[in-house]
Formats: sequence, C-alpha cells, structure tokens
Amino acid sequence: MDVLKVLDLVGVAVFAASGVLAVGGRGLDLFGVFVVAAATAVGGGTLRDVLLDRHPIFWIADPVYVAVIVAATAGTLVWLRFRPFGGRVFLAADALGLALFALTGARIAEDAAVSPAAVVILGTISGVAGGVLRDALSGEVPLILRRDIYATAAIAGIVLYLVAAAAGLDRGLSFALGMATVFALRWWAIVRGVALPTFRGPPA
Repeated sequence: MDVLKVLDLVGVAVFAASGVLAVGGRGLDLFGVFVVAAATAVGGGTLRDVLLDRHPIFWIADPVYVAVIVAATAGTLVWLRFRPFGGRVFLAADALGLALFALTGARIAEDAAVSPAAVVILGTISGVAGGVLRDALSGEVPLILRRDIYATAAIAGIVLYLVAAAAGLDRGLSFALGMATVFALRWWAIVRGVALPTFRGPPA
C-alpha cells in the first residue's frame, strides 16, 4: 500500500470521526450517525472522482474505505461514551481532515494530467465538500460559507505544493509542506479568531 493511499485512508477516518463529533449530541440513531460520518468521509472524494470521470468511485472500488468508516465511527462513538470531546477536538479533526483530503485530492487530480488550476480546484473540492455535507446534514451553516478561513487554507496549501514541486523540491516534501500549511492556516484562524472580510454591498 503506497503512502498516498495510507494518507487517504487516514483522511477518511478523521473526517468520519468529525462527522460523529458534529452530531454527537443531536439524538440521531446509530444509522443516522453512520450516514453523516460516511457522507463526511467520502463526499469530497466522490465529487472529485465524478468530475475526473474516475470509475468506479474510489470507495466502491476498494471496500477498505467502508471498513475504515465503520471502524472510525464505532471507535468515536465508544470513546464519546467514556470521554466526551470538546468543540476544539472537533475543529482539530476537521482541520486535519481538510489538510489530508485537499492534498491527496490534489495529487490524484495531478496524476490525472489536468491543468494546475484544475488541480487546485479539485483538491479544494476534495477537502471541503465532505465538511459541507456534514454541516448540512447536522443542520449547521457550512464552514465554507462562513467567514472562517477554510477553503482559502486548502487553496493556499495546494498552491504551495505545486509551486514547491515545480521549483524542484522533492514531491514528498512538497506534499508534506502543503499539508502542513493547510492545517497551520486553519488552526491559526481557529485559535486567533481570524476570518475573511465580509462583503457589504450598497443598501437596497
């Protein structure tokens, strides 16, 4: 199993856990929790594969992904019974999932020989779409639609990865640098309360 596949599976596990954390106190039954966890875990990658015309979709082609979602969901539910998580843990899991999926999605798009602009767009979609589904299913305004630095962090990390790789830096190091950048920007925004400026048009 290559490193990219391992990181993709880690991203699936982390985002599945974030889905469970998002609905942990909302009274859903176990099937409902699993649906939210699964949508969070594979939503972004599924949309990426559809746009790239990759068939079968990654989690359909490899049942290991479904097994990881089940294990991560069950493990998080068990952990929550004995040691409830705070909001910061959910945000940390979300930031890590964003970083993992944005960069693995970018690598998959890059391997499909699309343009650098498409790599950035598809990598960003991979990173943010699962979180959008999670927030929508749990009745929250998606993070990407708030002032939070979210998709911006994914874009910055992917662009840095592409620039570093084009400059001759080892591809693996470029990947790690891009992933660290996504996580660092997202976590910095959370800790410091940094947000993008809002647009205020003229009064109607």
